[in-house]
Amino acid sequence: MSGRTAPRAVLLAAGELLAWWAVLLLLWLVFISSVYTLEWVVGASAAAVGALLARAGRRAVTWR
Repeated sequence: MSGRTAPRAVLLAAGELLAWWAVLLLLWLVFISSVYTLEWVVGASAAAVGALLARAGRRAVTWR
């Protein structure tokens, strides 16, 4: 594919990141006692970092 990433691969990667992010954000919200705007921002940020690390870890294990 001449050095370019296939659109399907990009969509799959984005979908995986979105799924990890949603699960981790939901888990964060379950564990906190109060839901304020700052908690949403911190939770969303932490979930984004976690999603990136989860995808990187999965790719390292499956060699994809």
